Amino acid sequence: MILPPQASGIWLGLAGVAAFSFTVPFTKVAVASLSPLFIGSGRAVVAAILAGLALALTRQRLPHGMQWARLAVVAAGVVIGFPLLTSFALTSTPASHGAVVIALLPAATATAAVIRGRERAPRTFWLVTGLGACAAIVFASLSSGGFGQLNWTDLLLLGSVAAAAIGYAEGGMLARELGAWQTVSWALVLASPLMVLLTAVSIAQQPPSAGLVQWMAFAYLGVISMFLGFFAWYRGLAIGPIASVSQMQLIQPVLTICWAGLLLGESLTWPTVFGGVAVIFCAGAAVRVRLKPAAAPAHPLQTLQPAKD
Repeated sequence: MILPPQASGIWLGLAGVAAFSFTVPFTKVAVASLSPLFIGSGRAVVAAILAGLALALTRQRLPHGMQWARLAVVAAGVVIGFPLLTSFALTSTPASHGAVVIALLPAATATAAVIRGRERAPRTFWLVTGLGACAAIVFASLSSGGFGQLNWTDLLLLGSVAAAAIGYAEGGMLARELGAWQTVSWALVLASPLMVLLTAVSIAQQPPSAGLVQWMAFAYLGVISMFLGFFAWYRGLAIGPIASVSQMQLIQPVLTICWAGLLLGESLTWPTVFGGVAVIFCAGAAVRVRLKPAAAPAHPLQTLQPAKD
């Protein structure tokens, strides 16, 4: 049976979200034996090799001029910032806790896209985005020992959200010129020299030694989370409808929390439930408000949002 285009777009988007939902739990698995620097940089090296092969085999044209500078912004946020910061954060915080804070990402990306694209967002957008940020910060601080207290892991998680939001917002605009998966692939290739260096440093400091489960988790992060998952996600966004597909990303933190319980045995506490619901609700409202005035975007990737790493 051949699915209609809209149904195909939604299913591909769901496949991408499902792939990304394992990122935080598998990072938590990997950091049990491997150094966070090795995980954050090494997985980018794996993805860069695959990206380079894909670009070469399909004979993609080289970016030019300012496109390289813009790719550097994407690489700094998505390839370098988010993987490294989350890897270090998850050495000392539960995956479910990380999932709640990272659930702020759709709203943060929408905010970065509004600022980058100089859009005139309604006051409602800024209100619900602010509420979502407050909910994430309150959850993180309460989980850290009391209101107003944030430990370094929460700061790393919030930093990863900011980095990814900026990277995805710039990537969404650049994808109109280079193509969706091509943008991610070029960003991976551009960042590869630095990530190879960091991988070498991590190996010199702490030679990697892990069991089969940890290596399988690392392989997933490099092959699926940082590369193949983007193909399904971006293709789903391209087929559309963009409003329906992009909002499926809001399912990701729910899935991540479920995987944290099933795979890692983490208990689901009431603060996690309430925090997750509040952040996801505000993120969903922010995405809906932003998409509402743009009923017919010039390009299906105009409202590109992350689902990661």
